[in-house]
Amino acid sequence: MKPLLPGVEIDPASPANAAVIWLHGLGANGHDFEPVVPELHLPESLPVRFIFPHAPQIPVTINSGYIMPAWYDILEMELDRKVDLAQLQQSALQIQQLIDREIERGIDSRRIVIAGFSQGGAVGFEAALSYPKPLAGLLALSTYFATADSIDIHPANRQLPVQILHGTSDDVVPEQLGRKSVTFLRDQGFTPGYQTFPMGHSVCLEEIETISLWLQQVLD
Repeated sequence: MKPLLPGVEIDPASPANAAVIWLHGLGANGHDFEPVVPELHLPESLPVRFIFPHAPQIPVTINSGYIMPAWYDILEMELDRKVDLAQLQQSALQIQQLIDREIERGIDSRRIVIAGFSQGGAVGFEAALSYPKPLAGLLALSTYFATADSIDIHPANRQLPVQILHGTSDDVVPEQLGRKSVTFLRDQGFTPGYQTFPMGHSVCLEEIETISLWLQQVLD
């Protein structure tokens, strides 16, 4: 078993009774979404630990083989992206190790949320839906479901609340890929939430407010 991924941890003022494991996108690191935490304005009655893991440094084919933080290699950038599925699945296993650690720290699995932006969201789909214990929710931001054809959805997470958010002007991960994820999940019996925002491949204040309300709902 690989050692735990390094990352950034932000603990609440009082002992945490919930956790959010939030995955960054290609070329970023765990600090990328760190500034979002205070902007969520979560109530003191909801003490959440935020974990922002750092992806490993690997060569990325679409970027001329440059080594950068990435959850998996992207081989081709056509609409349905050709990716290294073995690397994606390995990253998902490492995220599941982080879930295991939160459970060992005393957090109920039903109070653990997986969140991911872009490439991190693709890993989030795999990690959350294949995890063998029920989770609180999955937040998929400006992302795509890279393992839809291969994922083995665990019965424990067949009722998992999923919220998918996307920018209507996203020129990196087109919005139709967000809608495609919704269609796949509905076909599998899920009832995912889906909302768009007038933005590109990014995050906006209105979206952060939406995320805050959703987190309070699934962690209520």
